[in-house]
Amino acid sequence: MSIFCLLWIPAFCLFRRTAFAGRGAVYLWALLTGSVITLVQYYAGPMAVPGGFGFSRWLAGFIDIASLPAVVPLVVCILLIKLRMLPAGTDHAGFTLFSLIPLAAYRSISWNSPASPVLLVLVPLLWTAQAAGMPWFFRFTARGSRWYIVAPAILAIAALPAAAAASWWAFFSQHTLIAWLLLCVTFAPAVISGFKESYLKYLTQRH
Repeated sequence: MSIFCLLWIPAFCLFRRTAFAGRGAVYLWALLTGSVITLVQYYAGPMAVPGGFGFSRWLAGFIDIASLPAVVPLVVCILLIKLRMLPAGTDHAGFTLFSLIPLAAYRSISWNSPASPVLLVLVPLLWTAQAAGMPWFFRFTARGSRWYIVAPAILAIAALPAAAAASWWAFFSQHTLIAWLLLCVTFAPAVISGFKESYLKYLTQRH
């Protein structure tokens, strides 16, 4: 399980074959972002103290485990693009995924005693789903679309990390059916966007 936590995100990046615009600079910024997040989690420790199996447990999962670690790199990527420190065509999903590699390496060690599939297997999957899913919704907000398109997209961006944390909480609390349903909800945008990108590449290659 530790090997999965360590290698899943790099393997997914290779499978996805992410091509960054301004490749060297983007990789450097992504690695720096991920390293800072990892150092903060290492030195600060848990930022939310869970109690029992209620809201505080979900909040701890959101902040320290399942959601915020994937949200922060995306926010950093958007800010760096706004500040023109990264090219406008930078792949948000690729940046977020690559920045999660240092944290995954750290967690493969810190979560290994005792080893738990909920942490070492589920959490990297949730990170991946958010990293690939949130940028898909963000595209609708960045195109200057009408309000009835932008508003649901913003709500979806906010709901995806909440669903990821809820999925982690449900697995942790052994609410298996709810956990799997929430996991499917969390992965749906990433799967849809992945199929769409694959289809567009297929059409491009045909022509």
